[in-house]
Amino acid sequence: MQWYTMLKKFEYTNEKRGVDATFYWEEDVRGKIYSNHFVTTEWVKNKVFAYEMTSGNFFKSYSERWELEETPTGCLFSFNDHMVFPYGPFGKVMGWFGERMAQGSSKVILANLKRLAEA
Repeated sequence: MQWYTMLKKFEYTNEKRGVDATFYWEEDVRGKIYSNHFVTTEWVKNKVFAYEMTSGNFFKSYSERWELEETPTGCLFSFNDHMVFPYGPFGKVMGWFGERMAQGSSKVILANLKRLAEA
């Protein structure tokens, strides 16, 4: 939560860790709180974290994969996400605009992660 500053709440919802661990988070995106329940679909300690939404208050579906890869000078962090918005064709337009708006917050998140990793 120190680097993913939009994340306001995170809690595990079962005893598992790694694949099949379930968790809940609340994300504040421009004043709107997205509340989602997820299940971990892929986990390699200190390398890969992937998850998909099981329920939430807005998106039809939401999945994401984070990966840390060693490089000769440190590491590379990458993530891929896929979100399906409600509202049919209007939701596709919302997704297009949302993707462009997320680029700014992604830069902030990555700068936070870099600062903390190098500290």
